[in-house]
Amino acid sequence: MGKRRNNQIDGQFSARTIEMLASPAWRALSLSAHRVFDRICIELAHHGGNDNGRLPVTYDQFMEYGIDRQAIAPAIRELEALGFVEITQRGKPSAGEFRWPNYFRLTCINCKSSPTPSHEWRSIKTAEAAAQLARLARMAKNKSPGWKTHTVTVGETHTVEGISQGGDSTLLAR
Repeated sequence: MGKRRNNQIDGQFSARTIEMLASPAWRALSLSAHRVFDRICIELAHHGGNDNGRLPVTYDQFMEYGIDRQAIAPAIRELEALGFVEITQRGKPSAGEFRWPNYFRLTCINCKSSPTPSHEWRSIKTAEAAAQLARLARMAKNKSPGWKTHTVTVGETHTVEGISQGGDSTLLAR
C-alpha cells in the first residue's frame, strides 16, 4: 500500500467554515464587502493571527488591495450589518499624520486575543433578510442635522434605523 498524504497548504491561510460560506449573510455580501473582509483577514495574518479587535486597516490599504475608494465605507457598513466584522475603534479623518484608522474585529475568528468568536452572522436566518440588511447598509449615510429618524425591524433580531429628509430616505443597519 502506498503512503497516505494529508492535504497540506503551503503557506499562511485564512480559514472560513463551510457553515459561514453557506450562510445567507455570506451569500448576500457584495464583491467589495468580500474584498474588505479579505483585506482585514490579511491584516490579521500580518499580526500573526492575534490582535483580533485591534486590526488597523487604512483606506489606502483597502485601495491598494483593489477596492474603489467610494466602495469602502458601504462595504464596511455591510459587513457590520451582517455581523462579520465589528469596528472596535472608529477612525478619525484628519490632515497629515494625525489620522487614525478604524480598528476591526472579525467575529468568526478564534485567536488568543478573542478565544470565543461571537458569530453574529448566524442570527440572520433567511436570504431575504440578509439581502435587505446588506442593501440598507450600503445605502446608509451619515446623519445630518434636521433629519427625521424612524426604525424598521428586519427579521426577528435586526433593527434598521432610517433617516429621511424631504423625499429622500436612507436607512442605517444596526
